[in-house]
Amino acid sequence: MDGYLSKLRKAADLDTLAKIVQACHCCSLRNGCQHVVFGEGNPKAQVVICGEGPGADEDRIGRPFVGRAGQLLDQILAACGFQRSQHVFILNVVKCRPPGNRTPAPEEIQACLPNLRMQVHLLGPKIMILMGNCAAQTILRTDQGISQLRGQWVQKGEIWFMPTYHPAALFHRPQLKKAVWDDFQAVVAKYRALVDPEHRSPHC
Repeated sequence: MDGYLSKLRKAADLDTLAKIVQACHCCSLRNGCQHVVFGEGNPKAQVVICGEGPGADEDRIGRPFVGRAGQLLDQILAACGFQRSQHVFILNVVKCRPPGNRTPAPEEIQACLPNLRMQVHLLGPKIMILMGNCAAQTILRTDQGISQLRGQWVQKGEIWFMPTYHPAALFHRPQLKKAVWDDFQAVVAKYRALVDPEHRSPHC
């Protein structure tokens, strides 16, 4: 593990980091997945979106948020005037799919955390959207659930964090849609304040 961490620290850009992470075997998740899903988007984007981990579609294709939840996320982003390729970078806490889409185990999260930290370091976003319990609890280092955390800005260093529900939760609990939309409207307002005062969105 020490040798792997040394490699991570020497990564000077996302492309180099991606190659290192693709070869990671720091936990057993790598043995059961098809792809290491590093993340995608604009490396210079000031908004980073963090989910839990790849699902079946993401594991098969090798890209984050391409399944049903990802399609809903794209709709939300479009309503906010954001495009994947331009305004955001999308990643997950763990880069390999947990079997059966189960929640990553604490030891799996800890093994992958250096990858996530180095990604965020190299990306240097102003805003991070934390979708779901795993992302919010891991990054904010809290035991509070997402229902208590969502909608409240947390600033750490130069990054503003907005916890919200994972898009997948909206399929089972459609009543959460308003809360998620409120949270994303807050993100648009923060984006205008910190990044682009002229940012336009169809519905915000």
